Amino acid sequence: MIIHGSCHSRNMSLTLGWEPDPLEIPARACSCSFCSKHGGVRTSNPNGSLSVKVEEPALVSRYEFGTRTAVFHICSRYGVVPVVTSQIDNQPYAVVSVHALDGVAPSLIRHAPVNFDGESEEVRLARRKRNWIPSVRYIKTSA
Repeated sequence: MIIHGSCHSRNMSLTLGWEPDPLEIPARACSCSFCSKHGGVRTSNPNGSLSVKVEEPALVSRYEFGTRTAVFHICSRYGVVPVVTSQIDNQPYAVVSVHALDGVAPSLIRHAPVNFDGESEEVRLARRKRNWIPSVRYIKTSA
């Protein structure tokens, strides 16, 4: 299944390959202060692929906090965070906001709270490597 999505301004567009077709899409609501304030509910598929196309890179802010092992890609126009990436062993991994997905039936999305407080950096990166999207392309179309 191919799922499309974007930030509100459509400056960042997503193409998420989800194999096999999902019977449900896990949606993790992170309880950290950044995600709580931004409505961060994210999903990933370790068998999936993701292409992120950026029309105007100057309108995308990057934010890191805490362990500085994840980059939040933020639409500078509206503050939407459609994708988060993490570089692990020289490979990008990603999760996407379920709020940025287009045309996904709400009945497919299974919400669950998560809390990563107290997780060591080593454990955090291993979890991401197991669960996040391992095939990520980030395409900038203009300078």
